[in-house]
Amino acid sequence: MFKKILVANRGEIAVRILRACKEMGITSATIYSDADKTALHTRYADEVYYIGKAPATESYLRIAKIIEIAKRAKVDAIHPGYGFLAENTEFARECEKNNIIFIGPNSKAIELLGDKIASKKTMTKAGIPVIPGGEDEVKEGRDEEAIGIAQEIGFPVLIKAAGGGGGKGMRVVRDKSELAGAIKQARNEAKSAFGNPAVFIEKFLESPRHIEFQILADNYGNVIHLGERECSVQRRHQKLIEESPSPIMTDEMRKKMGNAAVQAVKVSNYTNAGTVEFMVDKDRNFYFLEMNTRLQVEHPVTELVTGIDIVKEQLKIASGEKLVLKQNDIELNGSAIECRISAEDPENNFVPSTGKITELIEPGGPGVRVESGIYEGFEVPIFYDPLIAKLLVWAPTRKEAISRMKRALHEYQIRGIKTSIQFHLLVMENTKFVDGNYNTTFIDKVVGKIEYRKKNHEVAAIAAVIGKTLKEHQTAVIKKKKSESSPWKMAARQSILRKN
Repeated sequence: MFKKILVANRGEIAVRILRACKEMGITSATIYSDADKTALHTRYADEVYYIGKAPATESYLRIAKIIEIAKRAKVDAIHPGYGFLAENTEFARECEKNNIIFIGPNSKAIELLGDKIASKKTMTKAGIPVIPGGEDEVKEGRDEEAIGIAQEIGFPVLIKAAGGGGGKGMRVVRDKSELAGAIKQARNEAKSAFGNPAVFIEKFLESPRHIEFQILADNYGNVIHLGERECSVQRRHQKLIEESPSPIMTDEMRKKMGNAAVQAVKVSNYTNAGTVEFMVDKDRNFYFLEMNTRLQVEHPVTELVTGIDIVKEQLKIASGEKLVLKQNDIELNGSAIECRISAEDPENNFVPSTGKITELIEPGGPGVRVESGIYEGFEVPIFYDPLIAKLLVWAPTRKEAISRMKRALHEYQIRGIKTSIQFHLLVMENTKFVDGNYNTTFIDKVVGKIEYRKKNHEVAAIAAVIGKTLKEHQTAVIKKKKSESSPWKMAARQSILRKN
């Protein structure tokens, strides 16, 4: 096992990994930027190293600087957490060159699976269902060829970046007249976000569900899956809420999808923890979407229903240990839900919210888990991802898990900044979510409800002002009438009348 690890990340995921290191008796080191001088992860690590200025490109994404710190700290391995660095082929390759173990897959596997076109071809050869579409990159100046592909598979189609994710470099096209412009936009966005302008075309699935399988693979050919996570509550292709098991999953479906996930890992020569993602249509046909070659934000959902510490398994595999777990050992027990708590304002189009956390009360009690990178008095910076914490619950049944999540969300108090807590409460109270009858388009309706509620708030506020003004006016009129009919006024009038 490793003696010392560098955690090259920040926020709640850095804290999560540092805790695992502490429990395993591994000395830990981490990095911090100007904006994170007092961040929580710097307090949990045994050693901390300054990485640079606040923007990500000047700090947590500086590959050469991170390697230099790793050498200076004399670590055995680097854990990148999640984010772009965790899926960066160059970073994994630099670790290999410098004899530092990268806690994740090797650079070749990252390169293969990070390229959606190459990975799609690999899955097709392995007999794994993929979404219909073009097999190669759409080249510049070949609009007619792109139109031909789109017409062959049928509109609507999806333009996708070959080298990235998170909704960047993606465009839905419903008519051929929009195709050329959408390809250009997607290509420019992909180049800006990932440094790779390549895009391809595939069929756009209307109202699908997004279901992924967590896998573990050691260096000796042993591969298992840990069941599925339902990730269909999304906004702009970004996951907001995850749960396990999926409300639509059957034993037969889980077996088929799980086997496909394991096969996808084997044909890619992949090792360590990873996630195979699928899209599921209305008829419950599933298609390979992509493979995330890293630890997922939502990994604790699987930990709660399986009892397996995925981070510890990562460290064991990376250090050369064989998987002790077998597929028959994996059972899903109960139901788990995760809400991503972000520093955003849902009533204002989810605009990021920054500032000092003036009050923090975290929920607790049976079956409640909080993964957090904040504390009372912490200044939330503007430079990084708005995710500040993850709230998870476990219960014997899905119905109980939803009730527990609602209770925990009511308990959760974060003041000083705007957060997504109230948004998550809206979802938990939504009948379609409660019934498990939702898909990737579901969130648009919830956001619409938020906007409706906001308008109601605005109308109520205006009504309150008008009401206050009317009340003040009525009070003034009553006072005036009372004043005019007061005993002194009446006596004065009578005196005048007597004089006349």
